[in-house]
Amino acid sequence: MKNPHGVPVIETERTILRAHQLKDFDAYIAMWADPVVTRFIGGKPRTREESWMRFLRHAGLWSLLGYGFWAIEEKATGRFIGEAGFHDLKRDMEPSIEGIPEAGWALAPAAHGAGLATEIVSRVHGWGDETFGRARTVCIIDPENTASLNVARKCGYIELTQTLYHDAPTMLLERLP
Repeated sequence: MKNPHGVPVIETERTILRAHQLKDFDAYIAMWADPVVTRFIGGKPRTREESWMRFLRHAGLWSLLGYGFWAIEEKATGRFIGEAGFHDLKRDMEPSIEGIPEAGWALAPAAHGAGLATEIVSRVHGWGDETFGRARTVCIIDPENTASLNVARKCGYIELTQTLYHDAPTMLLERLP
């Protein structure tokens, strides 16, 4: 099923993955302002303005590329608890990953530790395998982010190389379907 913006709606046992909506923005701001969330993603809490720019890019990715990030809604409560999906951010890094769907995910701290990330990222990759066919996907993760590295490995990612992104150590992982 797709919404009017062309974003498919997919589900896991405990979540609904759907397009970002304006009603999510306050929870989105709170998530990206939390140092627990940004510790390994950018290294600093985001301002309201930075969150707004990031929020807007989700609609653009789906519109231009046919894939992007979903907002994650908890089925039990209906609340926004994070985001996950694929993007191509034209990152300035070596080796280049431009043109390769890059997986990513982030959950609000209240959703940490319940196995949701693996559940969600597995479902996102199921959609990706159907959509991209036998295409390679990548992800980049801070080497100290053991929780995300564990999720990535459970979802079939293996380390390709260690590199730098914005002058910070970064692991580049790949997944072959």
